[in-house]
Amino acid sequence: MRILTAALLALFFIGGCSQPDLEDPASPEVTLFSPKTMRIHRVFTQVKDWTGDNVPDGIEVLVEFDDRFGDPTKAAGTFTFELYDYRPGDPEPRGFRLAPWKGSIATSREQRSRWNRVSHTYTFQLAYPVIRRDKAYVLTAYFQPLAGERLFDRVILPAQEGTTRVPTSKPARKPLGF
Repeated sequence: MRILTAALLALFFIGGCSQPDLEDPASPEVTLFSPKTMRIHRVFTQVKDWTGDNVPDGIEVLVEFDDRFGDPTKAAGTFTFELYDYRPGDPEPRGFRLAPWKGSIATSREQRSRWNRVSHTYTFQLAYPVIRRDKAYVLTAYFQPLAGERLFDRVILPAQEGTTRVPTSKPARKPLGF
């Protein structure tokens, strides 16, 4: 009888220790750590030259998500980015819409290609060959997660000072003195 009781108790405890279903978007574990806020990184999102020809090619955007505890988290879903002319001093700084882009982090391949483990951000290169460094823009991002509420952020990309002339040679190094 003791052996039977011990076996039944063992089966009860083993059966009660199931793993959470992380594939179910409605499971408490998934909703607990799902993204609650999204932010376009204000420092590292900027007009970039990623071809190396000293001509800007578009905007490199870094997006970060936080869970309900304020900790960085990953997300899965789709983005809509939009670039607008900037209207300084206007209550609505978005002027004429210049370009829209779609982006995705819904598959494991997209996750691996866009996720940066150091900064805990997703990176997107938004090609816009007529972009200028000496002009300010408004960039918006809408994110629709696979499950959950839509998220939004907007950033003003300021004009970059002193970008009209590119040096053709490196400055001379000054030796360290003691």
